[in-house]
Amino acid sequence: MTEIQKPEIIVFDLGNVLIPFHYDLIINRLNEKDAGLGERFVKKYMENYEVHRNFEKGKMSEEEFLSVMREWTENKVSDEEFKKIYSEIFTVNDEMISLLPELKNKYRLMLLSNTNSIHKKYGWEKFPFLSNFEKLFLSHEVGAVKPEEEIYRTVENYTKAKPDAHLFIDDVEEYALTAQKLGWQAIHFISEKQAVAELKKFL
Repeated sequence: MTEIQKPEIIVFDLGNVLIPFHYDLIINRLNEKDAGLGERFVKKYMENYEVHRNFEKGKMSEEEFLSVMREWTENKVSDEEFKKIYSEIFTVNDEMISLLPELKNKYRLMLLSNTNSIHKKYGWEKFPFLSNFEKLFLSHEVGAVKPEEEIYRTVENYTKAKPDAHLFIDDVEEYALTAQKLGWQAIHFISEKQAVAELKKFL
């Protein structure tokens, strides 16, 4: 990473950077309901990924999304059960999270995530490390997803800081590169070890 200047704000992605997610858990739990249901569900999910994106953008309501999910799980899973199966997929990158309190003492910390209301409520909202962040910028609340410019500018509009005052960490290279094109500094998260080493330069 080429350091342009010392940042004022460090903006973290959520999924994989702080909380890895494991979609195979969804497959396994649906297969427990009916043999092969997990694979059939994921095939439909990936073939119709615009449904996922529209839900992340807040362009599809939770009820509309669940209606589609009922169809894709062949009406074999209740809405409440689906929400849990769909959301209980996250673990924690402990070493990354252990840096947050120290970083918080020196920088403003923000979270910028492509996510949805079900994953928030049933998946990650309970994690205590979230208290380290000044503000959470969530795609379904902003109405835009990375790599759309609007979601990055929403962060800037809140922080009132220049683009290069922001340092962004994301596991999707396209999202990190977009941030750089908009004038931000960025770290492409490849592994927890690599990202921790990069972030320790700022401590």
